[in-house]
Amino acid sequence: MRITRIAALAAAATLALGVTACGGDDAGDDTGAGDKSFAAGSTMERLNKAQAIKVGTKFDQPGFGQKGLSDSPEGFDVEVAKIIVKELGIPESKIEWVETPSKVREDVIVNDTVDMVVATYTINDARKERIAFAGPYYEAGQNIMVKKGDTSITGPDSFKDGAKKVCSVTGSTPAEEIKKYVKDVGSQLVLFDTYDKCRDALKGGQVDAVTTDNVILLGFIAKDEESFQLAGDNFTKEPYGIGVKKDDTAFRDFINDTLETAYSDGSWKKAWDDTAGKFGAELGEAPAVNRY
Repeated sequence: MRITRIAALAAAATLALGVTACGGDDAGDDTGAGDKSFAAGSTMERLNKAQAIKVGTKFDQPGFGQKGLSDSPEGFDVEVAKIIVKELGIPESKIEWVETPSKVREDVIVNDTVDMVVATYTINDARKERIAFAGPYYEAGQNIMVKKGDTSITGPDSFKDGAKKVCSVTGSTPAEEIKKYVKDVGSQLVLFDTYDKCRDALKGGQVDAVTTDNVILLGFIAKDEESFQLAGDNFTKEPYGIGVKKDDTAFRDFINDTLETAYSDGSWKKAWDDTAGKFGAELGEAPAVNRY
């Protein structure tokens, strides 16, 4: 009888271990790794097997990528990145967010610091010389932010007389574009590494205006409506893309496919409504991805 009881306990223990092991396998499947299959040697396969990804984004742009109380960036760019990461079969908890100011976006891709960059990243030919773009997933437009009540600046032409200082970010498309309008770049154009420094300089009176994409400025205004306002209309078109390695056509195609699915299944619009859409900016129609 004693031997039978011991055998029964052993069998129960073995069964318990088996259940635990199966539970562990199920937990592993929850990551999504077992549900996805990618071409051997592709970036998608490498990331899926690693169950980890590094994403470059901004930490200072309300509505698109701003690091808040959660200690993780929040915004439309962040949500778009999460849509892509989910399709790779990687859980959100395995994303490493890397702060990526405008001036280093190409560098972090070329140097393998990140796997992709989603950071209000305007697609242009100069950048394509070093990296490649998936998308676009949104089209913004450059605008100007001034102090509340300031009517002396009505658009970029207001800087042609040389009397007003305007702030933008080093390495950004808006910084290059506004150079076409200022009379003296050396004295009128003030450059920082982040837009929140430009915002602070405007509020403190060190500059007369801040220029970047309208949606970024609307984010700042939404958080401080008593201090800031837009001056005039958008004067450029800025298609936002996702930066990847220059020759990684397969990864770029994968991201483009994922974006098109997000357009049709509503997840792209939901990402907007939950983030930048709260600041009054228009989402517009889903842009056609550029499969070059």
